[in-house]
Amino acid sequence: MTKQHRYLPTTEQDRKEMLETIGVSSIKDLFSDIPQSTRAEKEAAVQIDEALSEQALIKHMKALAEKNSTTDTHAYFLGGGVYDHYVPSIVNHVLLRSEFMTAYTPYQPEASQGELQALFEFQSMMCELTGMDVANSSLYDGFTSLGEACNLATSVTKKQQVLYSKALHPQAKEVIQTYAYGMEYDVEEVPLTDNQTDLEKLKEQISEDTAAVIIQYPNFFGTIEDLKAVKDVLEGTKALLIVMANPLALAILEAPGKLGADIVVGDTQPIGLPMSYGGPHCGYFAVKKKYMRKVPSRIVGQTVDSEGKRGFVMTLQTREQHIRREKATSNMSSNQALTALATSVFLSAVGKEGLQEMAQQNINHAHYVKNQLANKGLTILSQDTFFNEFVVQLNRPVQEVNQALLKNNMIGGLDVSEELDTENAMLVCVTEKRTKEEMDAFINALTEEEGK
Repeated sequence: MTKQHRYLPTTEQDRKEMLETIGVSSIKDLFSDIPQSTRAEKEAAVQIDEALSEQALIKHMKALAEKNSTTDTHAYFLGGGVYDHYVPSIVNHVLLRSEFMTAYTPYQPEASQGELQALFEFQSMMCELTGMDVANSSLYDGFTSLGEACNLATSVTKKQQVLYSKALHPQAKEVIQTYAYGMEYDVEEVPLTDNQTDLEKLKEQISEDTAAVIIQYPNFFGTIEDLKAVKDVLEGTKALLIVMANPLALAILEAPGKLGADIVVGDTQPIGLPMSYGGPHCGYFAVKKKYMRKVPSRIVGQTVDSEGKRGFVMTLQTREQHIRREKATSNMSSNQALTALATSVFLSAVGKEGLQEMAQQNINHAHYVKNQLANKGLTILSQDTFFNEFVVQLNRPVQEVNQALLKNNMIGGLDVSEELDTENAMLVCVTEKRTKEEMDAFINALTEEEGK
């Protein structure tokens, strides 16, 4: 049977003609400059199987894929920064349109109105969710946005210390420590009380050299921090309040901008992006108007053309590719236009009421599981003020319990024992996608494992 291909493979005749053109007799001759002593003396130990036909290859790859544990095969209770949320099919269909999928930086607005308008709408939606004045057209991810926020804060305040809550995501801490090392400012951690920022300790740690205080909202352990109380602590200082917020939670929670935040950053993964093994994500970056010219990456603006018709252009590009390096706000040279578009399509598809309903379901589901576990005698380390994640303390190692759950077609929570300086602490996440049957099965399985 003749093999069919989706592509045009290199034939033996093709190889022969190419070798003749460059003047060698075999492919081995191309490696003649490599010393014989460094070459393999025999064929590879693992022999490669003969090429498969397209039909056989697809069947083989599907068989391999079916060995994976996914959210299609297992009930998923893992969060900690990447979440299993509903994404309408329209999102991917729009992204697959060639004018979006293959679009590059829209340097020529006359040829890029579609993409520019999509990014403008993204900025507008991020401002509405966060309660801020200005948002850029995206950054790589939430942690990158946070690092850039720290740079902005130290730049405008001329201070050299950044304080962050211990309830900040561990990977976010690593990123801002890397930024701080390069930009030569100090970072310091503020301890917790009841899984949220200790405001008394914060008061003690703030100094005249504090540029910013970072609070995650909800925090890494799911708890909803009191941003107004944090802002009150900063009263009378020049320190900025940087909030790293879950945008889905902002559909229900008060906008950080209305509670005194100066910079709001985060990742739009919960609103329109699949988990995809951890990426790609999309960072958003929103500020008060007075910091607009310090914002990294790009801002898309609205204007009119010579005929008075509405149009869109890149308004501010304060990055080193476009202006003098010493005047640039950042060396951040790109954004996530395609995933920002995904978020825009998602928010347009679900609408305000749909987004609020989705967020409320997260709250309802997570509190249901938490209450049921508490009723069955498990120790809950979280207060009632949480979004869709809470911490339960087990009497066995989290990894051991998760292995048992996996055998029951469930993916358990994240081990946060080290972050909370305690033993056997599991961060459980319950989103709108979890059914009543899945939640009850998880409750029963976790209770059963606790009884062993």
